[in-house]
Amino acid sequence: MATARVLFLAIISLIGLQQALVNATFASRMKCTWGYDNCQIGDDTVKLILNKWSGAAIEGFGDFIYGYIDMRIKLVPGNSAAVVTTYYTSSEWKSKDSDNHDEIDFEFLGNVSSDGTDFYYTLHTNIFVNGVGNREEQFRMSWYNPTSDYHNYTIFWNPYMVVWSVDGNAIRVFRNYEDQGIPFPKYKPQKVYTSIWNADDWACQGGAVKTNWTYMPFVANYLNYVENVCPYSGPNSVQVCNDLSNWYFNAQYKQLTADQLKTMNDIRSKYLVYNYCTDTKRFNGNFPPECSKPQY
Repeated sequence: MATARVLFLAIISLIGLQQALVNATFASRMKCTWGYDNCQIGDDTVKLILNKWSGAAIEGFGDFIYGYIDMRIKLVPGNSAAVVTTYYTSSEWKSKDSDNHDEIDFEFLGNVSSDGTDFYYTLHTNIFVNGVGNREEQFRMSWYNPTSDYHNYTIFWNPYMVVWSVDGNAIRVFRNYEDQGIPFPKYKPQKVYTSIWNADDWACQGGAVKTNWTYMPFVANYLNYVENVCPYSGPNSVQVCNDLSNWYFNAQYKQLTADQLKTMNDIRSKYLVYNYCTDTKRFNGNFPPECSKPQY
């Protein structure tokens, strides 16, 4: 089984990088924030439980601007219809009257299998900048079984791009076109979050299939949290993290390698089931400006 270090090398071609990854552990870097009875944090393991009374959530202690985060997740097996497991970063700059937050999302939308033979999950990705999302891409997770074993899910964020990866393979890129008026998450510090919750008003066939509580408890398991980030410790950190001397500014992190691009395009050609940039009905032909730009 590949280590997070090896996966990191595969994802962003770390030729010549000497800076070590930090094996942060869940116990040292995260806390339960919701559903305390359903939230179990070990040294380097987490178990989040959804039952009829509550879901659960954890968040990281530290804020950061740019970097690499990775954890291994084993999703809820069997009939997990309308059960949503999330793994994301967010600045959480929201209030009752305004929303200006940035966010990078993995969301796993459960399936309707009851006998374990149907491993269909929808992998939902999105990115918010200044409170505006609507940049969804979804994948049918049928190239592996996300419930029988742990798989690595990685977010890599630097001044050039955001990359979502599964088991070391990039599946999506969002490039920085800020110089062309397209917002990019660049200044707001973010935290790491993960949660499990009931979303039967929308998550399975648009809300037509409801959560079947006879299969509870629904359990998502996590291993091996790893991070290599630029910590945020105050307003001066924005300048520090955007300094060209930081490792993630190196030229090899500006774009995917040819091999990474080939693998990503193969995954996307077979398993991408929704791309906001091709949804003519939704946008009536007036697509977001980044849709006309190359992302990789």
